[in-house]
Amino acid sequence: MRKYRNMLFVRLALALVLFHCPFVIQAGEIRFNVKDPSGMPMEASGHLRGFKVDSLFHTDVRGAYTASALSNGRYRITISKSGFAPQILEIEVTSEEPISRSITLTLARTRNTIDVVGSTPLSGVDLNINQIPASVQTLTQLDMANSGSIDLSDLLNRRLNGVHMNEVQGNAYQSNLNYRGYTASPLLGTPQGVSVYMDGVRLNQPFGDTVSWDLIPRIAISETTLMPGSNPLFGLNTLGGAVSVQTKDGHSNPVTSAQAVYGSNRRRSVELEHGSAFKELNWFLAANLFFEKGWRDASGSNVRQSFSRLGWQHGKTFLGLSVTYANNSLTGNALQEQRFLARDYASVYTKPDITNNRSPFLNFSARHTPSARMTIAGNAYYRNITSSTFNGDINEMSLDQAVYQPSAADRTALTAAGYSGFPASGATATNTPFPFWRCIAQALQRDEPGEKCNGLLNRTYIDQRNYGGSGQFTFYSSPGGNHNQFTGGAAVDRSGVEFKQTTQLGYLNPDRSITGINAFADGITGGNVDGVPYDARVNLEGRTHTWSLFATDTLSLGKAWNVTLSGRYNRTSLNNTDGIRPGGGRGSLDGHEVFGRFNPAAGVTYAASETVNLYFGYSEGSRGPTSIELGCADPEQPCKLPNSVAGDPPLDQVVARTFEAGVRGKQSGGFQWNANLFRAENTNDILFVTSSRTGFGYFKNFGKTRRQGVELAAHQRILRTTVGGGYTLLDATYRTAEVVNGSGNSSSDASAKGLNGRIQIHPGDTIPLIPKHIVKAFADFEVTSKFTADFGMIATSGVYARGNENNQHVADGTYYLGTGSTSAYAVASLGGRYQINRRLILLAQVNNLFDQRYNTAAQLGPTGFGSNGSFVARPFAAVGGEFPVQQATFYAPGAPRLFWIGMRFKF
Repeated sequence: MRKYRNMLFVRLALALVLFHCPFVIQAGEIRFNVKDPSGMPMEASGHLRGFKVDSLFHTDVRGAYTASALSNGRYRITISKSGFAPQILEIEVTSEEPISRSITLTLARTRNTIDVVGSTPLSGVDLNINQIPASVQTLTQLDMANSGSIDLSDLLNRRLNGVHMNEVQGNAYQSNLNYRGYTASPLLGTPQGVSVYMDGVRLNQPFGDTVSWDLIPRIAISETTLMPGSNPLFGLNTLGGAVSVQTKDGHSNPVTSAQAVYGSNRRRSVELEHGSAFKELNWFLAANLFFEKGWRDASGSNVRQSFSRLGWQHGKTFLGLSVTYANNSLTGNALQEQRFLARDYASVYTKPDITNNRSPFLNFSARHTPSARMTIAGNAYYRNITSSTFNGDINEMSLDQAVYQPSAADRTALTAAGYSGFPASGATATNTPFPFWRCIAQALQRDEPGEKCNGLLNRTYIDQRNYGGSGQFTFYSSPGGNHNQFTGGAAVDRSGVEFKQTTQLGYLNPDRSITGINAFADGITGGNVDGVPYDARVNLEGRTHTWSLFATDTLSLGKAWNVTLSGRYNRTSLNNTDGIRPGGGRGSLDGHEVFGRFNPAAGVTYAASETVNLYFGYSEGSRGPTSIELGCADPEQPCKLPNSVAGDPPLDQVVARTFEAGVRGKQSGGFQWNANLFRAENTNDILFVTSSRTGFGYFKNFGKTRRQGVELAAHQRILRTTVGGGYTLLDATYRTAEVVNGSGNSSSDASAKGLNGRIQIHPGDTIPLIPKHIVKAFADFEVTSKFTADFGMIATSGVYARGNENNQHVADGTYYLGTGSTSAYAVASLGGRYQINRRLILLAQVNNLFDQRYNTAAQLGPTGFGSNGSFVARPFAAVGGEFPVQQATFYAPGAPRLFWIGMRFKF
């Protein structure tokens, strides 16, 4: 069946190519006339791309330029000038009759909308938004510059409909980006469902499909497109959407500037960029240095990014080479227990939690137009990501243990080792708020330090090497007088991953840091846990090879209808090799899996009038399990991510099926609007669920899940002000009954409160961390010709906590603390820019303008502290020989009011 399906796909692609080859060539002409906002002619740069041409041009001093000898077909023209917003238009040449266009550029501080977007990750194949059967959203570098956002995820959250953030790490560069209930996250263990591309290269990392936002240089971004749904053209992990980023080049960004910023929590940043062109060459260089203390305790960040791009154009050939490099250190102290947030909003549960990322990234791209009816594009890339983490955590296995008074054997071992000052008797939770003597003694004896030490120092090292390439060709034709655009291509990606982890035992200090001792979870020095040698080491190597074939065809039927058919076949093979327990069998990470699938898509758009466009689309997407998911899929041997993996029962690949229908319009006077309905259903969703072993969990396939809803958006230019906003109604539910661990949930089937138990998920239960309502609004004000201001507001309804998948948790104030959900919130921001002269601009930004206290995520779990802040083990009497553990709701607090000021100087 698979062989037959592959052959069918190839034959369909060849048939479409042959059918659309006929082409009629005539000589047309487009005349441009560029003006400034006052109506005076001015010089500008341009880029004309179409059938026979792919060239750069400049208008004369009168703002005029004529493109002659043009073949029949569609052309995309970009007009730009430093200090002004670029204008992009699409013109259809159908005869020899000259076409004239008068173009007025607006000042760069006004919001710009792109009407033409890339239909594949590679550049050079564009469609008008009204030809795409989905609610595509776009942003430009002006949106990035004026939004006050710190990185790409922050920009998408501020400006795009249906997007929200979970600040689970408490670091601005480590947030979870969520779109329609699907996630792109830098954190292992988070179910991923959004693919991210930069200049045609997929940035989701091989080990867990994660996305490190700190490795994407914000200053280098030119355009960003959010493609909704499970569009198969964007490859693996495009379950709920795809983010496609295009970077700047020296031709479209001929600017030299420097920006310096200082703000709250000792935020200091410097950005430099330079772009220029000379004859056939163009180049762009950018760098960003960002340092911040962080608003939470011990949460500083050092971010160092650079980007360079060299381009060459000769006739109809473009070549480009970009080099991106980042070397960053991020501290994110994750969620905090509710009682301590109430006392100190900036407090942390334990520390440190440091992530170091280093990544060189090279990408070579090429585009050539060999004939009037064909364009060829491709790229080849290499990326190496080296990451290390150092985390101090509570050892949750100690919470039901006797950790205070050293036993006689403990005291003997301590004395023999030269220790003194330990209690001979009577040590309890009341007089020993931070115990450590039993931990040291048990390590000396190699008995049970894994149960008696209340602290862990987890270290990980990940080296990911990712390389590959893709290529595509595009045919333009006019069958029966209708415009047609067919694109076909292939891609190959290979990766090698090395993952190592170690766990050192230690004890908790009053400042929530961990002091390590000479005992490790290595099967020897860590002693035993429940009679089994304590061994949490991992040495895993993974090899992944993916190849794919894809094609898409858009046929315009008359002036009103556009029909699109697309498809992509992906085949992924994955090999895991265990450096500690090779040979397969129980506990070994050795494994080999192969996943293949053809994902189709189809859609239609209809222009009901010149201002109203209707669309409907269906698409399918998939992704196979990654090395980390296959390596942590055994409920009998759960993992403490990102610090451990064990066992690899096979997982099935996830398949998403998305329907979308909507209507959009663009009225005279600058009013634009969109309304759409969507439904996406996942089969074999891969979720990370908690285990009965506290603090641990594992990946598993979960029957079916559904995300559906309504999106509304509009914006309008009124005099000197642009106002807009959007609303998303999002219903994300489980569609299959399932039983999972629910030890932190009051409704679990535990034999007594505070003990391990399970919860029953029913069809219709809401998926945690996904809000039902999202509201966004913005207003851009041109106060004067020199002073502009931007106001933005984001509001969401509350979400259920992880661990409350059945939505039935109820706090009792004793065994279970916290509601198991977050409250609704609304956060506003205000930014301003004052242009002193044509070179110098002053900047200011205030985030969380009204200093709201709010939470963006939550999780149920055991707490190791009492109400006075001291460590507490065995807080309750034993029940049937087992000691209950107090459970609590942990929250991800949003940042308080923060401000920064700066200046930008253009040379």
